[in-house]
Amino acid sequence: MTKYEEIGAPLARRIALAAQGFGARPSRARKPADLRRVLGKVHLHQIDSVNVLVRAHYLPAFSRLGAYDRADLETLAWGPRRQRALFEYWAHEASLLPFELQPLLRWRMGQADRGEAGWGRMRLYATERRAEAMALLDRIRIDGPLAASDFESHKGQSGWWEWSDTKRALEWLFWAGHITTAARRGSFERLYDLTERVIPATVMALPTPADADAHRALIAHAAAAHGIATDKELRDYFRQSPEEARPAIHALAEEGVLIPVSVAGGKHGWLHRDARRPRRIDGRALLAPFDPLVWERDRAERLFGFRYRIEIYVPAEKRLHGYYVLPFLLGDRLVARVDLKADRKSAMLIVQSAHFEPDAPEDAREELYAELETMAAWLGLDLAPLKP
Repeated sequence: MTKYEEIGAPLARRIALAAQGFGARPSRARKPADLRRVLGKVHLHQIDSVNVLVRAHYLPAFSRLGAYDRADLETLAWGPRRQRALFEYWAHEASLLPFELQPLLRWRMGQADRGEAGWGRMRLYATERRAEAMALLDRIRIDGPLAASDFESHKGQSGWWEWSDTKRALEWLFWAGHITTAARRGSFERLYDLTERVIPATVMALPTPADADAHRALIAHAAAAHGIATDKELRDYFRQSPEEARPAIHALAEEGVLIPVSVAGGKHGWLHRDARRPRRIDGRALLAPFDPLVWERDRAERLFGFRYRIEIYVPAEKRLHGYYVLPFLLGDRLVARVDLKADRKSAMLIVQSAHFEPDAPEDAREELYAELETMAAWLGLDLAPLKP
């Protein structure tokens, strides 16, 4: 009979926060190496198109480092090839990932190439419409990096919900690993190029692991990033199916990488063998809605007692907390949620609303104000006066 160590919510929170790179408050001196350290812990920065505050992929590093130079992340993601360390692909969602994870995701690219993965009509480009996609690939091979808008067949289309056949074909090529993002231009439009012209040859030459080995490695990365997690949370990190994740979890448990525990809330879960158990977390951070610490909403509620839902697509009159709401971490607890907007015309960071948890400490408002000042300065904005 398996013996489960019982780990209560306070310790589970601290384990999770330490695994995600939270601990002491950021120092003033932040270097590119600090950014790489964060990426090494988190493994991915989710990309989102909403820009009401700042694009989501910039925020996880800010939450852990403070006011770092965003140009450092841009260089790692889209800079000169010799300075790059990240590539874009579907991981949790569309994400920036370290190059070394590329071989571990080739199974997903293979699924897409065979028409076993991808959205709706996109899959047709793996089979009956494959020749159309290959023609686009040949055009990119000859002409170099191109956006969907560079193809005549895409003219007149704009926005996420108005995908043309050209855009669907390009996104299938992206899913299948034939192309990736070479750069971003204008309103964050992807410029696609051949994967081998973006990702270093040394990475492309790495052997493709067996599917089982890739799934085991991804679960191990997820476990290290979580510190403590349930089966569902482990497989959600890189969006693996139960059938793909279950054997990987069992194998890692047999190897002693995963230790069975009873997680806060009475659920059985796993502790990574290298997870730290800090006695204290002195955190202060505003978190993106897509931060790995809170993107699995049931986990956030179980560990932090914090029910969090993003309300971007909820009609304004039905929203409880606002449009683009960031949880506020203080110590080892989520104590508030803040609806923020960067008004670039007036160069102001506007706090549209702030809601504090019933058990928020007395200094929560003061600490939030200090963090908002840090964020405003980082974004090159002034902080608008807060409402009483």
